[in-house]
Amino acid sequence: MAKVTQISSRKSDHIRINVEEDVSSGLTTGLEHYRFIHRALPELNLEDVDLSLELFGRRLRAPILISSMTGGTDKAAAINRILASAAQETGIAMGVGSQRIAIDHPELAHSFQVRQYAPDILLFANLGAIQLNYGYGVDECRRAVDMIEADALVLHLNPLQEAVQPEGDTRFAGLLQRIEAVCRALPVPVIAKEVGWGFSEEDARLLAGAGVSAIDVAGAGGTSWSQVEMHRAENESQARLAAAFVNWGIPTAEAILNVKRAAPGMTIIASGGLRSGVDLAKCLALGAVLGGMAGPFIKAASRSYEETVQTINEVRREIQVCMFSTGAGDLNALRKTGLQRI
Repeated sequence: MAKVTQISSRKSDHIRINVEEDVSSGLTTGLEHYRFIHRALPELNLEDVDLSLELFGRRLRAPILISSMTGGTDKAAAINRILASAAQETGIAMGVGSQRIAIDHPELAHSFQVRQYAPDILLFANLGAIQLNYGYGVDECRRAVDMIEADALVLHLNPLQEAVQPEGDTRFAGLLQRIEAVCRALPVPVIAKEVGWGFSEEDARLLAGAGVSAIDVAGAGGTSWSQVEMHRAENESQARLAAAFVNWGIPTAEAILNVKRAAPGMTIIASGGLRSGVDLAKCLALGAVLGGMAGPFIKAASRSYEETVQTINEVRREIQVCMFSTGAGDLNALRKTGLQRI
C-alpha cells in the first residue's frame, strides 16, 4: 500500500505542477525557424480543406493527438473521462498516462478505462519502457493494452527524468532487446515515445531496427520534466540537480528530421512544445502524421468538458486555415508544400 500511495502522490503532484507552475524547457521547439509560403491565390474553398486521415485502423477527423498524460488517481480519472469524451466528439486520437500503477494495483485500472466514453477514437496504452528492465514483459504490455482496449502501445523513454527523481529507475542497459521482444510478440503496434527531450538519429535507427511501428519524438521546447521534478524535490540539492537540465534535449523540429533521416518510412508523431495548430501544421509539413499536445488540453480539461472541446476545435481550425492559406487541400498536399527555413 505504501508503494501505491507513493506513486499516486507522484501522479497527483505531476498534474498539479503542470497546471500551476512554469515548467517550460529553456529551449524552443525550433519550429520558429520555419514558415509556410503564403498563397494569396490558394484556388481552394476553406470548407473543402480535408484534415482526415487513417492510422492504425482508425479514421481520424483531424491529425491531433491528446498526448499521454495521466491516470491512477480520482482526479486523473475525471480528467481522462473529459479528454476521452472530447476526443470522441471531435474525432481525434488520445493516449493515457503510464499504466504501471494499474498493472501493479488493478483496483486503479478504472482511472485509465475511457473506451466507454470514446468507442471510436484511436487510443494509445502507455507503459514506461524502463519497466521492461524491472520485471515487466510481454504479459504486462498485453495487460496494459487489454485494460483500456487500446489500438497501440506507447513505450515511453525518460532516462533524464528517472535520473533526477529520488525514486527513479535508472538501469537502462539492455533495454533495446526487450523492446524488440515486445514489438515481435504484441498484437498491436508499438510506439516509442520520449517525454520531452527528443530522439537522435542513432536512437531512431535502433528503434526502427527493433520493430517499433512509430516514433513520437516528444522533443524539447515544451514541458520539461526535469523542471517538474525540480518542483517535487525534497531538498535543495535535488532541486538544483533537476534545474541544471532546463536547457537539455533535442528540439522538436530537429528530432522530426532526425527520425526522417534515420528511418525513412517510419510513422512519426510530433509532440513537445506544440502550442497551436500552426505549430502542428509545421510538424506535418516536416514529416509527421500526427501532432500531439498535452499542456493546453490538460489545463482545459481541469476546467470543463466544454472548454476542452473548444480548445481542440480551435487547434483544428488553425490547422485548416493554415492549409487553406498554403493551398493544401488535404494532408498529403500539406506535406508537399514544404517549409521555408528562416
